[in-house]
Amino acid sequence: MTHSCTAAMLTGVPGESGPGLLSYLGNTGFGQVEPGNLVMMVIGLAMIYLAVKKDYEPLLLVPIGFGIIAGNVPYNPQLMPIGYQDVLNGQPSVFNLFYSGVRSGLFPPLIFLGIGAMTDFSALLSNPKLLLLGAAAQIGIFLTLIGSLLLGFDLRQAAAIGIIGGADGPTAIFVASQMSPALLGAIAIAAYSYMGLVPVIQPPIMRLLTTREERRIRMQPVRAVSRTEKVLFPVLAFLVTAFIAPGAITLLGMLFFGNLLKESGVTERLAKSARESLNNIVVILLGFSVGTSTQAEYFLTLDSLKIFALGAASFAVATAGGILFAKFMNIFLDDGRKINPLVGAAGVSAVPDAARVVEMEGRKYDRNNHLLMHAMAPNVAGVIGSAIAAGVLLSVVPH
Repeated sequence: MTHSCTAAMLTGVPGESGPGLLSYLGNTGFGQVEPGNLVMMVIGLAMIYLAVKKDYEPLLLVPIGFGIIAGNVPYNPQLMPIGYQDVLNGQPSVFNLFYSGVRSGLFPPLIFLGIGAMTDFSALLSNPKLLLLGAAAQIGIFLTLIGSLLLGFDLRQAAAIGIIGGADGPTAIFVASQMSPALLGAIAIAAYSYMGLVPVIQPPIMRLLTTREERRIRMQPVRAVSRTEKVLFPVLAFLVTAFIAPGAITLLGMLFFGNLLKESGVTERLAKSARESLNNIVVILLGFSVGTSTQAEYFLTLDSLKIFALGAASFAVATAGGILFAKFMNIFLDDGRKINPLVGAAGVSAVPDAARVVEMEGRKYDRNNHLLMHAMAPNVAGVIGSAIAAGVLLSVVPH
């Protein structure tokens, strides 16, 4: 082989045989990679680590984390139209087809269907006043909205960011897909990251705002709830909440429909499909699609840092809101009917992790004081409350 032919193969001179080794290398990930891609891959690996090692929301953090890694492998879009680098702008590709379920708002309602099919509202029906704790925790949404406006976001962006305060990932994704698609990746990552960090974020706030005596309060046992109550609840609750917040009909309709499938006793096959196979498929596609939308050029921005700061503050405020409102309610309750303020922390929508944290924290001060079932009441109320808040924002904010 002559010297000129060898040089042509290395450099890819036009007219010579072969594309050239250097030209090929320039079109691989090694030749296209930028520092931001590597940073995002580290973030993806960190999320997988938290899921595998710490068991923080593994069903979501593993798909999202791997999606982040996949979405930040660089390539030359002119030569390889894979499409994940421009998934937010609708470039035709398989990744974009997956992401259409996020962009259209399809996946979050299907998640709510599965949540409804696996949720037992007995604790809430047994002690309806605990619904107020779930409502009180939603203060995080509206304070985050105000904080977003003060940090320079417009009203639609602020509304989408505010839902992080409810600690409800599917609702945050649903609102962001309608209000601010460009921020969806950062909002979704923030929402699910803080949901996964419930066991880390909430306990210090719970201890700061309660006394040792309050943490030892024993609540009255949960009463038995009849089947009639369980069947009527999803129908009546849907009608009431839908009339209050018509914008939430999609989310609340699927939530209560899934619960009716579960509680009716005659559609167990459908309920099982909703909470198992269908839910699992949607979680996989939702998590991976959200991950692939977080390319470095969109994600590593000042706005993303603001969103993460607002998310942390909103989660803390929501936790504090539930606890402080429980303490306020105790002013008007007799000694035998007082609420353990720790239960208020479960008013955020992180089901069932927030309720488990309440149980573990309460047992540190009284090993025989089981708060889990009591905490499930504001926990599921928080899911309903965040969906209502989303519906209100969708109804009043132009988009």
